[in-house]
Amino acid sequence: MNSRPRKIVCIGAGYVGGPTMAVIAARCPDVQVTVLDLNAERIAAWNSGSLPVFEPGLPEIIRQVRGRNLHFIPQAQGLAALAEADVVFISVQTPTKTSGAGAGKASDLQFVEACAHLIAQQARGHTIVVEKSTMPVRAAERIQQILSANQTGGTFAVLSNPEFLAEGTAIRDLEHPDRVLIGGEDPAAVAALKSIYAAWVAPEKILTTGLWSAELSKLAANAFLAQRISSINSLSALCEQTGADVAEVAAVVGTDSRIGPKFLQASVGFGGSCFQKDLLSLIYLCEHHGLPEVAAYWQGVVDINEWQKHRFAAVVQQAAANRRVAVLGLAFKKDTNDFRESAALAVCRRLLQSGLEVVAYDPRVDGTRFAAELGNPSHFSVASTAAQALAGAGAVAVLTEWDEFRSIAWASAKLSPGAMVCDGRNVVDRTAVRQAGYGLRVIGSAAP
Repeated sequence: MNSRPRKIVCIGAGYVGGPTMAVIAARCPDVQVTVLDLNAERIAAWNSGSLPVFEPGLPEIIRQVRGRNLHFIPQAQGLAALAEADVVFISVQTPTKTSGAGAGKASDLQFVEACAHLIAQQARGHTIVVEKSTMPVRAAERIQQILSANQTGGTFAVLSNPEFLAEGTAIRDLEHPDRVLIGGEDPAAVAALKSIYAAWVAPEKILTTGLWSAELSKLAANAFLAQRISSINSLSALCEQTGADVAEVAAVVGTDSRIGPKFLQASVGFGGSCFQKDLLSLIYLCEHHGLPEVAAYWQGVVDINEWQKHRFAAVVQQAAANRRVAVLGLAFKKDTNDFRESAALAVCRRLLQSGLEVVAYDPRVDGTRFAAELGNPSHFSVASTAAQALAGAGAVAVLTEWDEFRSIAWASAKLSPGAMVCDGRNVVDRTAVRQAGYGLRVIGSAAP
């Protein structure tokens, strides 16, 4: 294989694999990119006008490259592409284990291991295998073992290339990354992968490390970001008790150049597929390596996040003027249709368990899928507009910072008399809510 890969395959067409491969295809028109997935419905969606992932800017890129040098194919039909690939990205889920050693904390690598077996059986010649999924430290060792034990004539080099994407800004993060990290021990393989990113990323932003450092760096980055959120959320409770305003406190703290302003927005809690899962994986690694004090430190970040969700749900429950609660926002953050580990799941469960009726609205999340995740409770329903959700509600819980929630016409909202608006994202127009005659509770603020 020459130094510049010409054929790339990605196994996994989710929130990481799809957008990443789309940008690579757009920036490297001379490279053929094939995305495989076991889920035929997901592949069909990628080939349709209704993509399975909502991400600003993604549809435009897909239209530009799909069918040209980007192809979405069911995995069973893509074995020939695997055999011809110079580089294979593994971009499948690594959920938290639910049974066995490390259950509840350790990452489940069964899907990664299945990919390694498939690659070993199908690859021909020399193939660079790239960890794109978030892995625990030394996961590459297991991949290497599988490749070596099952190879049928091919040779392999394993690299770690963790993603640092934020959902809602993934395309911007891919096109203008803070850094691209490549970890590996094979200089030729590292150079080959680096040549792909060099098509649009400045050389000084492409960082190279050893395999284990790259794997740990991903976990560490998410742990530090989650830590900042839990830190400001812990202070939000103190602000509510003392009369301070957490937004003002965060603004002051953020002006310190040693700290900076990012991830200091108090909220009902962080969610998504990464932060909690990666924190739990890090905690398990610390425990496994005999570092209980370090594990306990990071466990505190998880505990504060869970406490914040339940604390906010209790506020909504106590504030409700009747049994109907309008929930605005189901996604874990704006500009995504992803609700994995979202605060809305925890809050809705708590409200439903207390006997309240929940009517939810989100501009992007599939309400049917969300309801199924809750177990399809009888007192949960989905509205098609925010106004429909608000009608007759005795309390409102704002759980996602969608821009449209900043400009709700509260004067014309048909809430129940005496209703309370509980803002878990600090986005609603406070003056408009009060002028409409409704009560207001804003997370991190004691102001009435």
